[in-house]
Amino acid sequence: MKIAVTYENGNVFPHFGRTQQFKVYEIAGGKVADAQVMDTDGNGHGALAGLLSGWGVDTLICGGIGAGAQSALMEAGIQFYGGVAGRADEAVDALLAGTLAYSPEVHCEHTGHGHHGEGHQCGDDRHGCPGSEKF
Repeated sequence: MKIAVTYENGNVFPHFGRTQQFKVYEIAGGKVADAQVMDTDGNGHGALAGLLSGWGVDTLICGGIGAGAQSALMEAGIQFYGGVAGRADEAVDALLAGTLAYSPEVHCEHTGHGHHGEGHQCGDDRHGCPGSEKF
């Protein structure tokens, strides 16, 4: 099993499509066997599902995530847990323990707001992007 987490400074990055790094965890025997930080090399949104698939990832933990990205992940056979905030390592440990707090209804919609326009941060509940609480 390989788990990827949207990643920035040790934390779950709050927006899947704008993450610049993933921390990828190799799981063996129900525990983390190895982990490394991988760059997205400028890829974003829809291209990220293919990138993750190419790395052999089958599970994703993230903050906000749009419907298009959700569809791309489902098509790639990657299960995702959105609406997650906090430390990346702790989120993976919680997933493995069956205690991860996530939102199956997570969405990141920017229609009518200009995608990440001035003053918008993912996690601003007015825009439906959970997961960017201050760490």
